[in-house]
Amino acid sequence: MHTRPRVVIAGGGFAGLETAFTLRSHLGEEANLLIVADQHDFVFKPNSIYLPFGGDEAKLRVPLWSPAVRRGIDLIAGSLADVDTGANLIRLADGTLEHYNYLVLATGAAMSPEEIPGLAEHARTIWTPEQMHELGADLERLRAETADGKVKHVLFLVPPGNKCAGPLYEIVFMLETWLRRHHLRDLVCLTFTTFESKFIQAFGPGVHQVVTEEFADRGINGYTGHTATRVEQGRVEYANGTAHTYDLLVAFPPYVAAVDYPSLPTDDRGFLLTEPETRRVKGTDNVYAPGDAGDFPVKQAFLAFLQADAVADDIAARIAPAAVPHPRRFAPMSMCVMEMLDKATFAQVPLQTTGDPAAPVRVDPGAREDYLVGVSPLWRIGKKALGYYLPHQFGAGRPFHGGLPWHTMELGLKGMAKTLAAPVRE
Repeated sequence: MHTRPRVVIAGGGFAGLETAFTLRSHLGEEANLLIVADQHDFVFKPNSIYLPFGGDEAKLRVPLWSPAVRRGIDLIAGSLADVDTGANLIRLADGTLEHYNYLVLATGAAMSPEEIPGLAEHARTIWTPEQMHELGADLERLRAETADGKVKHVLFLVPPGNKCAGPLYEIVFMLETWLRRHHLRDLVCLTFTTFESKFIQAFGPGVHQVVTEEFADRGINGYTGHTATRVEQGRVEYANGTAHTYDLLVAFPPYVAAVDYPSLPTDDRGFLLTEPETRRVKGTDNVYAPGDAGDFPVKQAFLAFLQADAVADDIAARIAPAAVPHPRRFAPMSMCVMEMLDKATFAQVPLQTTGDPAAPVRVDPGAREDYLVGVSPLWRIGKKALGYYLPHQFGAGRPFHGGLPWHTMELGLKGMAKTLAAPVRE
């Protein structure tokens, strides 16, 4: 009797669902698929930036049971506790054991604010929808407190250990626009500090220049090379001997792995060490780590999709070679839209790892023609379209890069990039 191979996917986020839906598209019923998720819903986190400004959280959520049932994928609720690669077993927190032929560890990243003394106690951190709602309440209090005409200070902080703080940049730009629209801009001082030598350092000089110019135009005080060492009530101290005061501190804390894997190879922050092109965990034959759980330094949804596609193709090609004769490999190309509420910035950035802990990724010098940056109010349409497209795709059990909807979206993005973005010339 022929037994279908079983692929277990731990994680119901971007990388986990993209892997599962792509595998189902490649293999049909040739494999059993199981998703283990510690949440009932998929949450489209990139658009949680709208929540502090009145956005609707319900539009960001997709119940996992719906696409799982639609695509014939088994789904169980649980948290991963251990992996036994010798027996091809995983153990869940409740003691349940699940067998696999192939294992995909898409368990993501978590925040570690305690690495900076005082950060957890005094900062409004951004990561979950709940924290974004809390930030919204902070902003309403800020608006009320400016009624007496006294100037307030909002300080933004990127500490070491966070290599892609794009959402924090979006929040500061959106807040500046929000304050202008409420005629409060002159009553709120905005300051942005980051440990990196450039703004959003991983995305190269083009994005740094845009941020620098926008900070200048909007009257936002921006500082690079500021490594926070201690946070106190109303004050942040930095390694260079400076300090900044605040009434409201907003921070994107350091990243660490969300799940501890003592039996597998990891880096110093707990991220699984992988083979670059396939995202297969080093030293294993059938375990993969796409997305934030893996060791690629930049944690971002679009990069997670590319990694998941490479994982799904590699597994599918091993199960049914004829189904995927030319499996995709992970070539890191970031694509993002940075919202500002009055306009947005688009960036397409080919990336390359460097091996340098201080600057682990850079713009790939061999792909400069693909490095595009553009600023326009029209990019806000692209951001909104992605916010509709992805939950709709996942809700239908389709991968991000899948079917006619993706081809339509891809044509639209390419058309906008051609007219609204340009290659970066250093």
